[in-house]
Amino acid sequence: MYTFDSRVRYSEVGVDGRLTIESLLDYFQDCSTFHSEDIGLGVEYLNELHQVWMLSAWQICVNRYPRLCEEIVIGTAPYDFRGFIGCRNFVMRTKDGEVLAYANSIWTLMDIRKMLPARPSERMLEGYVLEEKYPMEYAPRKIAMPKEGKTLEVFAVKQHHLDTNNHVNNGQYVRMAMDCIPKEFRIKQLRVEYKNQAMLEDIVCPVVAVSEDSAMYTVSLNDEEGKPYSIVEMTGGSL
Repeated sequence: MYTFDSRVRYSEVGVDGRLTIESLLDYFQDCSTFHSEDIGLGVEYLNELHQVWMLSAWQICVNRYPRLCEEIVIGTAPYDFRGFIGCRNFVMRTKDGEVLAYANSIWTLMDIRKMLPARPSERMLEGYVLEEKYPMEYAPRKIAMPKEGKTLEVFAVKQHHLDTNNHVNNGQYVRMAMDCIPKEFRIKQLRVEYKNQAMLEDIVCPVVAVSEDSAMYTVSLNDEEGKPYSIVEMTGGSL
């Protein structure tokens, strides 16, 4: 498993002094980027092929959010290739080996000239050494949006939402969804399904649904026609 060491920064914690779910997601996403760059399969290589790995789904499970200045180890390992689909696990641990959080992710390799899926090159298949799947309860990729939902105020995509591909960054959808739920809600499991790309100045129309016991919030971030860019499911629990 590829790993890197870090320490929880002040800019990454919430009012409780612990790492936020958004920063946790950023750590995992950065870990996969570092891995790809360090084995020569990063952004420059993909640009030469006119390709990009697009995230299709996240499932992140949290045991405990680390505290400010706590030393952490973030790791990732690919475990499967199926045609143009790649799957990765992630884990965040303390220096002593306590598992703080773990995740599954599903990615699609896209040819950005044709906007069609592309199969990984032999160099990719050789470089991404597959490992055993992390022992966790795997949720489905697709997320069902409850029929009953409340439509919130619409907003436009701004420059700070974008990544190097000029569409909304994966983590920004989670930040948008977090703005739609109570601030005190503590996320035990986060699931995200990415369906369409939002670009600069696109209008986002959030719809939020809450379970009867208030233990789960589902937010659909839609376009003006009601088609979702992303669906975010947040399940609470004791941490």
